Amino acid sequence: MNENPLALAIDAALRQSIALDAPLDQRLGMIRDAVAALSAEFAAAVDRLVARLEAGGVGASAPAPGQPMPPFVLPDEAGRLVAMPQLLAAGPLVVNFHRGHWCPYCRLHRAALAQAEPAIAAAGARLVIISPERSRYAAQMRAEAADRFPVLTDIDNGYAMSLNLVIWIGAELQTMLGTAGWNLAAYQGNPSWMLPVPATFVIGTDGLVVARHVDPDYRRRMAIEEMLAAVRSAS
Repeated sequence: MNENPLALAIDAALRQSIALDAPLDQRLGMIRDAVAALSAEFAAAVDRLVARLEAGGVGASAPAPGQPMPPFVLPDEAGRLVAMPQLLAAGPLVVNFHRGHWCPYCRLHRAALAQAEPAIAAAGARLVIISPERSRYAAQMRAEAADRFPVLTDIDNGYAMSLNLVIWIGAELQTMLGTAGWNLAAYQGNPSWMLPVPATFVIGTDGLVVARHVDPDYRRRMAIEEMLAAVRSAS
């Protein structure tokens, strides 16, 4: 467990937001506001990163609705290979790219997805999370919320890179995250300090993207209601 005071305070805000009965964007905003209150310097650095990514159009060229989603074959938290075509043979698929177990926004999003998973399954669809972290952290991510959906390891961000979804966080945030006790190099097994842009893709059984949410600002995610509407339209 990360014992850094900033990480512990953010974790407390995360647990409050998970327990709140409110839309996902409101709960994400609670974490954003908590971070800003705890460290204005850190929040300002994040704003600078987001502005740089938005100016560069990061993620804009990822597969759009109506386009094919490149297939993947990735290991799950137990080391078993999971292939997108096999998943699509059973129905539509929701693919979520997450930064890692350490990211409070991803943890909150995963908790919201776990709550929505029965509705996704009722529509005949499946759900997966793709993260660049090693399997031990993928297993930790899944066990924390007793998720029923797999967490797949995208080694060295290879699959996300093929979708133009990978960014380098920059020297400023690398230093800040490292000082706060979040060691991405250890989590991912490489020293690149690169992360996927958090994204959600709803994919039909024909392999075409039905809906997507790609945002360089990792503090924003696809609304659960929007995701469920897309899943039902694809079923």
